[in-house]
Amino acid sequence: MLSAVTRSVCPVCLKVLPAKRAEEGGNVYLEKTCPDHGAFRTLIWEGAPDYWRWGERHTPTRFRTKDNVRRGCPYDCGLCGAHRQRTCCVLLEVTGRCNLRCPVCFADAGGEKTDPDIETISGWYDMLCREAPNANIQLSGGEPTVRDDLPEIIRLGREKGFKYFQLNTNGLRLADDVGYARTLKDAGLNCVFLQFDGVSDEVYISLRGRALFTEKKRAIENCRAAGLGVVLVPVVAEGINLEQVGAIVDFAIERLPFVKGVHFQPLTYFGRCEAEGGRVTLPRLIRELERRTGGRLKASDFAGGTAENAHCSFSANFLLEADGSITALRESACGCGAPSEMTDHSGTSFGMRGNLCASGDLNNAVDHARNTVARRWGGELPTEEPPPEDMQSLDGMLYQLRRGRFSVSAMAFQDCHTLDLERLEDCYIHIVSPDGRLVPFCAYNLTSEDGTPLYRDR
Repeated sequence: MLSAVTRSVCPVCLKVLPAKRAEEGGNVYLEKTCPDHGAFRTLIWEGAPDYWRWGERHTPTRFRTKDNVRRGCPYDCGLCGAHRQRTCCVLLEVTGRCNLRCPVCFADAGGEKTDPDIETISGWYDMLCREAPNANIQLSGGEPTVRDDLPEIIRLGREKGFKYFQLNTNGLRLADDVGYARTLKDAGLNCVFLQFDGVSDEVYISLRGRALFTEKKRAIENCRAAGLGVVLVPVVAEGINLEQVGAIVDFAIERLPFVKGVHFQPLTYFGRCEAEGGRVTLPRLIRELERRTGGRLKASDFAGGTAENAHCSFSANFLLEADGSITALRESACGCGAPSEMTDHSGTSFGMRGNLCASGDLNNAVDHARNTVARRWGGELPTEEPPPEDMQSLDGMLYQLRRGRFSVSAMAFQDCHTLDLERLEDCYIHIVSPDGRLVPFCAYNLTSEDGTPLYRDR
């Protein structure tokens, strides 16, 4: 049973504090008191599904890390010996520059910043070959496409032995340069993780500072033409775009199979956060997905992670049927953010949740999560082919499986108000710091209320 007692940080000074998870009226709050800055109480879980039951499946694991625990979590990241999960995904921030000035930005990107040179990035790859040799690589920033040598960075990583490369991008260069998606694919890029906050320009004006919906659609079309899969990544905020979550899912479904799914990221208060939106909890988002899709996606379809901390994420896998209905593909839970794989007796891969993550062996769960993301988000797009005459036949079923599978998932990052160190110690998404250390995502991006960073730019 998950304990009510944990640890967090003061939102003002980032000092580690005792904290507790307090339930009231079906909601769960994180409560903590700093002797210098007073008491803080933040809503972290809103109603059903039950907070305590949601986390029952998760069992942390220990693995060999550097023996460098001095001040304790979150101060000794690198990874330190107190961390409880291996690396699944690694972000390489190849630039701090950006071609937008978004009101919401995890990295507080922009301005005149010096990019790491190719020799530095080569050294990061070498470190990862030792510390996380099978990790999936996310090329991030800033906006990675402002670097003209981005294809060279991908090819270098391929030469070092890494197999999956994902581009975190706002899509502007992909929209403006018709051949750029093909250039990146030829270099070895597997997937575009596209910033996509809604289906109206008003949303982009609020979150990104300018109307961008036309550019987003053009970027997706150019990726389709290049045979490069896309995952839509909306930041979700109360009062800005929460009511559009169903429309975003519909937009993705209309563009299957080259749009592979939607990965929601509720608004988090670190980095630069100047938008007027409010925080959205995972259970609230689950219920809104059911409501805004008219029940085609159901709250009961979704489950939390077992590889990462269960309270960090949810995911579900679906099939668009030939008649336009949606079927949830469910087996057991996997919180990797993309559907797990099962195969039938013919060897055909189905987008169902496999049994591996539910086995309790988190070493296997991380491998499973990593490999699943690479297969489903990074797999080759199905070739153009006419549908079989009989869609009820085996050939018809396989045709629909190839073209109709998609995933819907979410990741709730932690800020100075919501940081739970038990969750942080289970993190499997890590950023390479400029000096070549692996730092959990939420620790690296953590800032105090006045914007003082714990790791970034220090």
